[in-house]
Amino acid sequence: MTHAQSTRAARDAAATGTSTPHDSGITVTTDGLPGWLDPVARAARSVRAQQLSRFLPPESGAGRQSAVLVLFGEGERGPELLLMERSSSLRSHAGQPSFPGGSLDPEDGDPATTGPLRAALREAEEETGLDPRGVQIFGVLPRLYIPVSSFVVTPVLGWWREPSPVGVVDPAETARVFTVPVADLTEPGNRATAIHPSGHQGPAFLVESALVWGFTAGVIDRIVYYAGWERPWDRAKQVPLDWRA
Repeated sequence: MTHAQSTRAARDAAATGTSTPHDSGITVTTDGLPGWLDPVARAARSVRAQQLSRFLPPESGAGRQSAVLVLFGEGERGPELLLMERSSSLRSHAGQPSFPGGSLDPEDGDPATTGPLRAALREAEEETGLDPRGVQIFGVLPRLYIPVSSFVVTPVLGWWREPSPVGVVDPAETARVFTVPVADLTEPGNRATAIHPSGHQGPAFLVESALVWGFTAGVIDRIVYYAGWERPWDRAKQVPLDWRA
């Protein structure tokens, strides 16, 4: 089964509320999701890679297979997302806020089927201390590409069904772990366009004393849009990025 076939199978199962089993108990299901996540689950079933980003995996198959966990929870201020800030000493994307995630390991399994799901949960546990047993995977987005690091990334959508304590596990990898209310991500005053010295422009969010930009902001922006949560915001508001970004 190819990655595209596996993703379609997960989406078809989610469309009917059934589950798609994977080895070692990995399952994709929408059963029991809170109603406010329904728009995200619906969007995940039909959205195409070209609708999420202009950067798509090379047709040659080159690139470092990886996955991120886009984890939605319920906090004191309602729906929220789990993010982390990468250590400033890392070689790739140092100091950037991001979703938990990273490269697939051999033990994660087939990159075309179960590997990304397992990797997203494993990396989240290693980076934030998250207990993966409390996470319900309810969707898988198409693979995207980060040219600067050659990562081929599968965003895995999760519902934090049973919240667990999270925090920095290894300061060499993670500087901070935090949650962001969805209400803050959709607040027009917190939105801007990030301008890289190279000329690249993309969405950005100024939340929780952090500037979320790049791949992470792009995925959040598209989820907010296709879920119907986006509110009109000033796209002319610009935030310049440091040349080292």
